[in-house]
Amino acid sequence: MNRRYIGYAAVGCLAAMIAAFSSCGTAQPAAQTETAETTAPVTQSASQAAPEEKNELTALEVTKLMGNGINLGNTMEAYNHKAYLSGTDPTSFEGLWGMPRTTQEMIDGMKAAGFDTLRVPVAWTNGMNYESGDYTIDERLLARVEEIVNYALKADMYVIVNDHWDGDWWAMFGSASEDTSGKAMDIYTSMWTQVAGRFRDYPYKLVLESANEELGDGLNNKEYWEDSGALSADEVYDKIYEINSEFVKTVRASGGKNADRFLLIAGYNTDIDHTVDDRYKMPEDTAENKLIISVHYYSPWDYCGTKAVDQWGSPLQYKEQNEMLAKLTKFTEKGYGVIIGEYGVLTDGMPTPKPDTDIYFTNFLNNCDLYNYCPLLWDCNGLYRRREGKIYDETVAKLFLDRSFSAQSSLTDEQIKENAEKGMADALEAAEARMSDEGGIPAADDTAVAWIMYQSGDYSVSYSVGDIYDPTNKTVGVKATNALITGDGEYTVKLDMTDVGGGKGVNFSALGIYNGETLFPDHVIAIKSFRVNGEETVLDGKEYTCSDDGKCTRVNLYNQWVTKAPDDPRMADGTADEASAQIWKPGKNEKIYTVEMTFTFTAV
Repeated sequence: MNRRYIGYAAVGCLAAMIAAFSSCGTAQPAAQTETAETTAPVTQSASQAAPEEKNELTALEVTKLMGNGINLGNTMEAYNHKAYLSGTDPTSFEGLWGMPRTTQEMIDGMKAAGFDTLRVPVAWTNGMNYESGDYTIDERLLARVEEIVNYALKADMYVIVNDHWDGDWWAMFGSASEDTSGKAMDIYTSMWTQVAGRFRDYPYKLVLESANEELGDGLNNKEYWEDSGALSADEVYDKIYEINSEFVKTVRASGGKNADRFLLIAGYNTDIDHTVDDRYKMPEDTAENKLIISVHYYSPWDYCGTKAVDQWGSPLQYKEQNEMLAKLTKFTEKGYGVIIGEYGVLTDGMPTPKPDTDIYFTNFLNNCDLYNYCPLLWDCNGLYRRREGKIYDETVAKLFLDRSFSAQSSLTDEQIKENAEKGMADALEAAEARMSDEGGIPAADDTAVAWIMYQSGDYSVSYSVGDIYDPTNKTVGVKATNALITGDGEYTVKLDMTDVGGGKGVNFSALGIYNGETLFPDHVIAIKSFRVNGEETVLDGKEYTCSDDGKCTRVNLYNQWVTKAPDDPRMADGTADEASAQIWKPGKNEKIYTVEMTFTFTAV
């Protein structure tokens, strides 16, 4: 997500803007299904007496007011489309993925915990029989989403509604059949015509979002649609522009407050690098300064999304986070707001945060304060316990409370920015000071280091996976003997996973030489000895030398995503037809305690 820092002259000016934007007239929702749990539309308080005639704020201004947010994850996007086609009430899917039924009290608790914005992911085809050509959204699903939107507005929160996950139909856009791709657009425009119409008179604190992570490679996914995959890389970018443009036109055409409502535009895969690519274009808009870009941030994934890596905070990781988030200023400099619609260190639904979650979040939120990005935590009844309405971990709870809009409203924007810059600088300095010499060799731009990348088959054990060597990016307890590469010669590297109970099989493993391509171009690796658990192991095929990023030299030992060697492999000996992309194939449940390799590194 992206947004640039806004400087306000003084707190009084900001307070005036808040008052102007929150003076919302009574919402005029469409008729709701009459159920015991249906709430009345948002009512007008004394402080909201003035009608909301026009949206006077810009996208850069509103992202500041949206403060710090949270997702209602795994709830209204829980998918069971086939059951709906069989006659099941689509609102029953709300608890399909283990979430409790949403209540006003849960949303009130989010607000009390320091969250100013609620994102509500929705799978709209959970209530649509699109296969038959009927694109009508079931009234019961519309009413239930509207009810949850009202919960958030009543709690004085901003609220975002999108189309999220939503099954296989997104891949129809990449179909080789123009009829199929045309139907995909018909589904999309019909969906947003109905949703936008439902909320056309809702307060401006409601934001509509064009899509989720499916808007990108998901359009071209052959696994989801048999004849998908027809779009070239450039054509995917073109199709994203077309879809986002239709979203803006459809919402604007519905009238009411939708004529100048803030709209959240999904990036390519909601991935930062794909979205800052010059091929990505924001759509045109008839309203001025009302578009916001949406991206997600879960980097590094081994730490944020798997159990294997259970520590974070090396200098490299701080720099990677800071540099990645700074890229989004490409949008704020053009006047677009930025919302990071998802971020998090996932806990598998447990309330206990992973080690170093607090320092990860702190630096991330400092970046958001510095650039005026609105961050939305991805949470599925994990850190925030919905039934209890609280965050149990005191450190994380205080962190979010301190970052709420109200907690920072007494500060000028310049003070917020200065605090963020100082916090980021202090954190990086502290990381550099405590950087232990893991594996005996710290990472440096002028140093080449060889190491064994490893991730177990069950994702529970990991060591520095990726082209950037980081000896702290690992499962705590894994020991490494890495090698300083000084030139042509023979070297030995080793991983010892005994203290963590060993790894089970292998999901990915490679020998990497950090800065190998830069400092020693045109060199090749030849494996002389490969030992697993102390025993010499015969490799299944001949290794070849390669590089994915033009900096790190690599030999893949096992890479499930690369099944064949390139046409012109770099080899120390042998012929090209002997090269193999997968040369180490332990059993799925085989315990790996130690891996040791001796190799030569020589110029071609």
